[in-house]
Amino acid sequence: MLHTIKQYFNRKGLRDPEYEFLFEPYTGEEAVSFDCETTGLDVHHDEIISIGAVRIRGNQILTSEKLELFFNPQQEMRVESIKIHHLLTCDLVDGVPLEEGIRQFLNFIGNRPLVGYYLEFDVAMVNRVLKPMLGITLPNRQIEVSGLYYDKKIAAIPQGNVDLRFDSIMHDLDLPPFAKHDALGDAIMTAMMYVKLQHIKYLEKF
Repeated sequence: MLHTIKQYFNRKGLRDPEYEFLFEPYTGEEAVSFDCETTGLDVHHDEIISIGAVRIRGNQILTSEKLELFFNPQQEMRVESIKIHHLLTCDLVDGVPLEEGIRQFLNFIGNRPLVGYYLEFDVAMVNRVLKPMLGITLPNRQIEVSGLYYDKKIAAIPQGNVDLRFDSIMHDLDLPPFAKHDALGDAIMTAMMYVKLQHIKYLEKF
């Protein structure tokens, strides 16, 4: 009930009827895995520098249906974030304008569910741009892979500790990691986790 009320008021805030489709109930079989790279980890002050997204249909990761966007930030990137994504300000000078990129992202995801690793942060970063731009926050259903993994792991080791680090989950699921941790690569690896977790009842292996 609370979710329905929130969605009602969220939709009422929409300032561009072109994006009404975001609020329509989704009845298909696809989801979208996405990831953001940012100038830092402060959702209130840092900026998105890259978005990677890929569609999932059933057990298939549709790498031919992907989106990769780069943005030129207005602030310097923090050293800690550069060590992760290896992007420098000079690498982003030809990036698309942020609002234009967010519109491309909305058209790519449609009203499909969103899949991510610590998805709350990525959604919050998008919403920080989306709210002043269109008057809404992302209404899509959100699926957190670390939560899916935890539920299946803790069922086998109820008194144990569950390692939720990205690389640890990939290793435990016996999935091949990509050498480069960029937004699109992380989105594809997250999609791999999601697809495999759909077919596992519980995880005994450490």
